[in-house]
Amino acid sequence: MKKIGVSLLIAFVGGAVAIGGYKLFENKQMESMTFEEKQKVFYANNPEAEIMSSTGNPDFTQAAAAVSPGVVNIKVNMKVRESRRGGGGSPFDMFEEFFGMPQGRRQQQPRQASASGSGVLISADGYIVTNNHVVEDADKIEVKMTDQRIYEAKVIGRDPDFDLALIKINATGLPFVKLGDSDRVRIGEWVLAVGYPLSLKSTVTAGIVSAKGRKIGILGEQSSPYGYGQSDEPIANTAVESFIQTDAVINKGNSGGALVNARGELIGINAAIASPTGTYAGYGFAIPVNLVTKIVNDFKQFGTVQRGYVGVNFSEVDEAIRKEFGIDDINGLYVFDVVKDGAAAGAGIKKGDIITKVEGQTVYASSDLQERVARLSPGDKLKLTYKRDGKEKDVVLTLKGQEAKKDKATDEASKSAAEIFNKLGASFTPASDAQKKKFGANSGVVVSQVHRGGIFDEFGIERGLIITHVNGQPVNNVDEVESALAKTTRNMIRITGVSERGSFEYRFPVGL
Repeated sequence: MKKIGVSLLIAFVGGAVAIGGYKLFENKQMESMTFEEKQKVFYANNPEAEIMSSTGNPDFTQAAAAVSPGVVNIKVNMKVRESRRGGGGSPFDMFEEFFGMPQGRRQQQPRQASASGSGVLISADGYIVTNNHVVEDADKIEVKMTDQRIYEAKVIGRDPDFDLALIKINATGLPFVKLGDSDRVRIGEWVLAVGYPLSLKSTVTAGIVSAKGRKIGILGEQSSPYGYGQSDEPIANTAVESFIQTDAVINKGNSGGALVNARGELIGINAAIASPTGTYAGYGFAIPVNLVTKIVNDFKQFGTVQRGYVGVNFSEVDEAIRKEFGIDDINGLYVFDVVKDGAAAGAGIKKGDIITKVEGQTVYASSDLQERVARLSPGDKLKLTYKRDGKEKDVVLTLKGQEAKKDKATDEASKSAAEIFNKLGASFTPASDAQKKKFGANSGVVVSQVHRGGIFDEFGIERGLIITHVNGQPVNNVDEVESALAKTTRNMIRITGVSERGSFEYRFPVGL
């Protein structure tokens, strides 16, 4: 009898160890998955969470109930340093009008200011997508759930060219919004905008998709529709605009919120409004989710966007182009320049060619190519069709990379670990086993991006350095960096690591 009891105990313990080992393996697998893969696993295991599209008369109650808990209110505190502009201005002013920043002449002396926006949870472990302009100047970021729970957030990555940012809170088991497919969005279909407009609590409005692929000129000068390059040097504008336009009511504070279809699937991140007054006047604009998912996966894996470039400078074919160059084409992109040794040059595209299709789809506007390329990374293949001497030819080119741009970030620190993390003005990715082996390190994160004005920038900490310890604590990912920052004492951060030039140590104050 005792033998049977011992055998059962051994079997039970063995089973428990096996289950525990499986769970550890499963957790590691989930961490390496993209956000789309994580969601597929969740919905495969929870089919009851799927929302069926309503038929007949519109009924958005199920979609609203499913989505609202996954859309959060973001509050940021920032230090306003100088006047950037006066009141009035562009009807597409999302940075101040839409986000709710005060108009008029700003004080010249530093002062504390706050603003609020929205964000969308896209995973149960706390990753939130929002607009770059919501968090770019933040000293402190707070996230408030619909159930009134409040968390402090850190920035994982952000990019002004896409007006997107990925932030994270330390929590699990959170509600999130299902990712949809913006390529399947049709003009005229019903959509919901969910967010926190005008300092109100969670608010849902309904409308239709009124246009796709809109370029409204809010992210940079549009004289060159896409920042591929000019001659041997890249041109300045690399902003990407291909908005979904909707007449669902969107106001200040909706920035970073969700645009969803009748099935409760995320199809876009609300980013701007067209308004002469700064409040709703008929149209809002959202960043397509298929572009969003590529960008946030890059943020999570690399800390910065991995951009592929075609290597051409072009303009949309219009009446002026047709008249000047004597062409009969109604649609397409006229190539003005081809970058030497760029992807287009390698595929045989030349100045004077007209790009007519991308992946077999007719190009009507620059945004048709702009968004498609923005979803890809260096090394990815892209099929283009171009016309020369009246004949079309298909080519498959391999996109080239370019060193990531630096952009403005925060420049001071405050008392919490998350705030200090944001004030570093940097993004991090885990060091690979090969990198750690090369330098004989047992731990490490790679500095993947350094923003102007941040602490790292001020102290000359460069991209590519491997940080092994923060405040004496080994670090292997962004969460461990934040945890180590919590141990900051005497208002001084200590960072040690390795590079090609040998080991290094930095000590700098955090302005507490």
